[in-house]
Amino acid sequence: MRKIHESFGLSWRCDSDRYPFRFHPASGGLISWGYDYSGDEHFFWPCDPNPDRWKIVTNINGADPEVFDGPFTDFVLAFVHRLRDVDPHHGIDPDLLEFLEPADLDELADRGEIGPVEPKFEPF
Repeated sequence: MRKIHESFGLSWRCDSDRYPFRFHPASGGLISWGYDYSGDEHFFWPCDPNPDRWKIVTNINGADPEVFDGPFTDFVLAFVHRLRDVDPHHGIDPDLLEFLEPADLDELADRGEIGPVEPKFEPF
């Protein structure tokens, strides 16, 4: 994790106009706590003396950061729901959708060939 943290997103971290947050060890700086397989980086933002009121900041694939205003457990649940609630036709070329009947799509989903991805949290 330390190696990824040192190399990940150096370009957006250097552009203070685009990315307004400081990073730990600066006072109030973001504290990295995780990465996911999509390339998203997650931080605690110690914006309050009470750690229960810290916010979560997520940098999604180098895009502008998202701030989650709520407890960590709510963030985790929202994150898992986002992973799970993907396009029901995930795994199929969008150009093929116009040629398939709903029954064909249902059959592919029943066989597990298309559909939402089950989130998996495995150690690296």
